[in-house]
Amino acid sequence: MTSSGDRDRPLFDPGRMKASAPKPADSSGGDDAVALSVSRVTAMIRGALTTAFPKTLHVVGELSNVSRPSAGHVYFTLKDSSSELRCVMWRTDATRLKFDMTDGLAVVASGKIDVYEPRGQVQFYVRQLQPRGVGALELAFRQLKEKLAAEGLFDRERKRPLPAFPRTIGVITSATGAAIQDIQNTIERRYPKVRVITKNVRVQGDGAAAEVASAIQEFNRVARRVGGVDVLIVGRGGGSLEDLWAFNEEVVARAIAASEIPIVSAVGHEVDFSIADFVADVRAATPTAAAELVVPVLADVMAGIDGIERRVCRAMQLQIDGMRNRLASVVRSTWFRDPVGAIRRWHQWLDETSGRLRYVLHRAASERRRRIAKVELKLVRSRPVVVLERRRLAVDRLAHRLLWVMREGLVRESRRLALVGSQLQRTSPVHYATSARSRLTTLERRLRRGIATLLAVRSRRVVTVDGRLVAASPAQVLKRGFSITRRLRGRDVIRSPEGLREGDRIVTETADGEFHSRVVDSRQGELFQ
Repeated sequence: MTSSGDRDRPLFDPGRMKASAPKPADSSGGDDAVALSVSRVTAMIRGALTTAFPKTLHVVGELSNVSRPSAGHVYFTLKDSSSELRCVMWRTDATRLKFDMTDGLAVVASGKIDVYEPRGQVQFYVRQLQPRGVGALELAFRQLKEKLAAEGLFDRERKRPLPAFPRTIGVITSATGAAIQDIQNTIERRYPKVRVITKNVRVQGDGAAAEVASAIQEFNRVARRVGGVDVLIVGRGGGSLEDLWAFNEEVVARAIAASEIPIVSAVGHEVDFSIADFVADVRAATPTAAAELVVPVLADVMAGIDGIERRVCRAMQLQIDGMRNRLASVVRSTWFRDPVGAIRRWHQWLDETSGRLRYVLHRAASERRRRIAKVELKLVRSRPVVVLERRRLAVDRLAHRLLWVMREGLVRESRRLALVGSQLQRTSPVHYATSARSRLTTLERRLRRGIATLLAVRSRRVVTVDGRLVAASPAQVLKRGFSITRRLRGRDVIRSPEGLREGDRIVTETADGEFHSRVVDSRQGELFQ
């Protein structure tokens, strides 16, 4: 803050520089002109600013172009609707900020004006920064809450249920506070069988957040070594926002999120909320409420066990009664009284079923034989000789019909000719006679041409059918390498070696002729010699 004398004095007094200011250079190049170096001019400006401005200025503006290089210093711009001011905040001052500097945030910056001589640039060196309209701690709380919520650390899916009957409970709080006494007294009153392991940490002030986070990590590391820790209570008694700030630090929130042991957060009173409350698996309004959440009342547990015991006894008695009834039913059953008779009845049923099965199989075999006989009959009817005979009969019928048609045509034309002749004779016109004779000649020529065409078509069909029949005839089959074996006596065809006897004479017919053979042994693989 500036005194009243500083407020009355102007920020920049040009009169103070009269004694030290050099004479202006003469444009005519006289000997009394003095030329100043850039460094000298920059130093003079710096001296003027140092003496003209108070040691501490409070500037209101919006943050813009915030940059934090790896060295930790913060460079940004303060601006309003018409001007901008370059600012620098050294690392030692920036580490004390509780909130994140973001573009567009309205702040009140406290520091001093100076000149950065290497560039001749006026800069505002900020030592303190406060959000405008909201406290720094409240702003930091909101920013961290939004950041962790965006990462999903507050999601319900991450919350784990507390064990119903814990054996070991860890408590992280101050050993000198009232919270530890409230927790221990509540647990001793409700569930004295549980083991309580306490870890003394600072719960407010610098370094308290690091101690709380380290204690959570230590419990997770040594849990197996101490026989397991079922749940952790992290908290303290009530206080101001500054007193509870250790539980709003990011390091504590991430330690709670990374813990494998379920954590109950018990920070402050019922109206107090901290970041730890949102990240923890369960939030308790007070340390006493946390102790009530993690352990049941032993008397209620024992009463519940007694009730379960009574229900189990009733269920067992009902099951025993049911087993007795089933046993009595089995004793009264036919299987128990006469098992041999029941087995014999099953044998009788099996015999009847086997008989029905044999009958069904016999009917199926008969049906298959009948179908095979039909197929054999169709094959016999499809032999080449039978097909050739049917084709010849069809050709004969066609020739007969053709001759009949031709005869009928000639008869009709003869009748028409006789009719025309009689008409001509009655009328005696020479012209009509000549015309009728010409028409008759034309019709005769057309008739003969039609008959010749029809005969040619029918002849080609007969030749085609005859070629097919010849191709399927036994002679053609013999030409393709097949042979027919007959008995010498009777000339009947031999279809199976079972009808042959040793010494029988046989004749084998091929395409080029036939030859005689004698059966040596019909049972051997070689049939002929």
